[in-house]
Amino acid sequence: MAEDKTAVDMVVHGRYVVTMDGTRDVIENGAVAVKDGAIVAVGTDAEIAAAYDARESVSGEGRVLMPGFVNGHTHTAMVLFRGMADDLALMTWLQEYIFPMEGRYVDPAFIEVGSELACWEMIQGGTTSFVDMYFYPEVIAGVVDRCGLRAVIAAPMIDFPSPGFKGWDDSFAAGVKFVEDWQGKHSRITPALAPHAPYTVSKEHLAQVTAKAKELGAPISIHIAEDKAELKTVGDKYGITSIELMQEVGMTDVTTVAAHVVWPTESDMKTLAASKVGAIHNPTSNLKTAAGIAPIPAMLAAGVKVGLGTDGAASNNDLDMWEELRLAALLHKGAGGDPTVVPARAALNMATAGGAEAVGLGDVTGSLEAGKRADMIQVSLDSLRLSPLYDVMSQLVYAAGARDVVTTIVDGKLLMADGKVLTVDEDALRAKVKAVADKIHADLDAKKQ
Repeated sequence: MAEDKTAVDMVVHGRYVVTMDGTRDVIENGAVAVKDGAIVAVGTDAEIAAAYDARESVSGEGRVLMPGFVNGHTHTAMVLFRGMADDLALMTWLQEYIFPMEGRYVDPAFIEVGSELACWEMIQGGTTSFVDMYFYPEVIAGVVDRCGLRAVIAAPMIDFPSPGFKGWDDSFAAGVKFVEDWQGKHSRITPALAPHAPYTVSKEHLAQVTAKAKELGAPISIHIAEDKAELKTVGDKYGITSIELMQEVGMTDVTTVAAHVVWPTESDMKTLAASKVGAIHNPTSNLKTAAGIAPIPAMLAAGVKVGLGTDGAASNNDLDMWEELRLAALLHKGAGGDPTVVPARAALNMATAGGAEAVGLGDVTGSLEAGKRADMIQVSLDSLRLSPLYDVMSQLVYAAGARDVVTTIVDGKLLMADGKVLTVDEDALRAKVKAVADKIHADLDAKKQ
């Protein structure tokens, strides 16, 4: 090794490096140097080669190197309910299918299989960080630890009986214990509190969660302003909007991941812009349940922190952030009659740097710049579907997809190389998923009789 070079663990190359750092957005023939799981430098191949000597090098020929996606809202283990109940109104879907099936099937074994399947799908599709809200969060955390992803894992709290809980008191106590057990204990896992929604958690209990989050310094994840039924419930009960309810209980002063935010008023958007809340746009799920179309252009213009999410695969029906990325760019053009809104870079920002900021990980991930963790993906340009190429960001948003992701790296560790997920035994996982699905099939068949 030359004496004037710095030793690093890895250098990852790209024909194009999309940094999302707000300065040099695209570097042609670029590279990223990594040491101890962190990015130490980003530059051209020549700049990196002159300054660093790496133990491992990942070729970037014919590839785009970019930040991994941040999936701002999902329920990972619900992949096992994928396709179980479709084409239904949100409340019908929840009350007649999801809640009963959760009560019957959701236990630690179910969560482990579902979370592993979800992690495999996200690694394969280029998601490197996600925010989860589902039962048995300690099991989910164990799976995330093994699979290598980064996650904000939120412990669900709800006023009525749910898997493993009799009601509010024990779900709240378990959520607090989960945060206390995991807080500061794992570099890739951030524990959070998750009151389900203002139509399933009372105002008093929302205030209780907020106070505890402030005491612990923990983030919150919640469904907010998702559909008109929620607006009516909150309006009839409290005489205010869901966002105003958040403000009244002090939640806007806490780092909060607010899923959906489909129906904010202009006043709500101003409140969100001045708060610690990040709004997560879930276009596929919101369209599928007919919850509505979130006013994303207006929210961005107001200064609201906006990220993208898939929601659970029971209402999507996948965890493909590429679909959300493209839909977010297209939907608002058609809905607003303006082809200039949510341009490619803005959509890509919501899936990366802006999404990381929205979920409270802006200092950790979301862009390729020195000091942040080495969470990145390579997208192959080899397919003729991606030819010709004139604008890299436009090509990523409007033409590329999960099938083009060939490399996934989190914290400087290869989770997928040459399209092969390295941290999950796919054959063993397939067998476990089939065993669960066979039981659910039998239940659904009996329900139809």
